[in-house]
Amino acid sequence: MSDRRAAEVADEIEAVVAAGRMLGISLEAPFMQLSFLGLSVIPQLRITDKGLVDVDRFELTGLQV
Repeated sequence: MSDRRAAEVADEIEAVVAAGRMLGISLEAPFMQLSFLGLSVIPQLRITDKGLVDVDRFELTGLQV
């Protein structure tokens, strides 16, 4: 949230994303990726920077089919 103009905020976000690319970050939309780290709609699973975590067993897990 910001009280500044949308174009000004967008320009600053682009500058931050460009700086991240110079550091080797290759995510398409890094801020969107971060928005899922605290995803609370799935009580038993959490998406973290380490991967998918089973919070009931307190361990990393993979997707099971």
